[in-house]
Amino acid sequence: MTAPALGPVAALDLTDAEFRHVGQLVTRIAGIQLPPGKESLVRSRLAKRLRALGIATVREYLEFVERDTSRAELAELVDVLTTNKTSFFREAEHFRLLERTILPALARAGGPINVWSAGCSTGEEPYTIAMVARESLGAAASRVRVLATDISARVLQRARSAEYDTALLEDVPVALRPAHFEAVPSSTGTVRVASPTRDLVHFARLNLMGDWPMKGPFDVIFCRNVMIYFDKPTQERLVSRYAALLAPGGYLLVGHSESLSGLRHALSYVQPATYRK
Repeated sequence: MTAPALGPVAALDLTDAEFRHVGQLVTRIAGIQLPPGKESLVRSRLAKRLRALGIATVREYLEFVERDTSRAELAELVDVLTTNKTSFFREAEHFRLLERTILPALARAGGPINVWSAGCSTGEEPYTIAMVARESLGAAASRVRVLATDISARVLQRARSAEYDTALLEDVPVALRPAHFEAVPSSTGTVRVASPTRDLVHFARLNLMGDWPMKGPFDVIFCRNVMIYFDKPTQERLVSRYAALLAPGGYLLVGHSESLSGLRHALSYVQPATYRK
């Protein structure tokens, strides 16, 4: 039977109990906190998912999620409630540090250079890392491996396509664009990350709250604007896990709106949003 059509997105009913239930689910699976004040965001994003499934009420949807033994819909729920805001060269100070200090020192040391972009969203961050590596290291950039992970299968699909609207290149220096982007045939206004840059990046789906199959060590870990969604105990556990995977002297880079202040950790402060093992 077809469910009754929903009205405007804002008209979706969401009780306090249902809001708390949704919050408990996403916190349990992904560590994401949905504090009071996020009701409007949850209502609007759930409305779109309910429309896609032909489900009329949040109560019915939550029952559907609980019955789904495959947990596929639970993953979809986390996906639709995850904010994926990113851009090329976002918080550029980290990339200047990478270009001028971190990568040259690693190149002089020899050996592979391993970087992890945790919470990579639609790929702009790891591709920026790859661009900086190619620009600063030249042929030695072939030693760089960028692991890019995210919990969202939807954004990873976009990231793997490596295709972006030209308007999204606003923060990419004009001089860098010819070497790192190419036109997409028969698609006006769309570019693709060029293969020499694209090939440095490997994408994988990963829930930061789950098991981590990679063993490291990583020379640099980017986890920027991710931990703001977690409570302090979760942040501490996450930073501890990152520190364990960092090579001696390795860097953890967090968002400039974030800080490890008040958290117990074994990393040394370098500069705002930058820590070192």
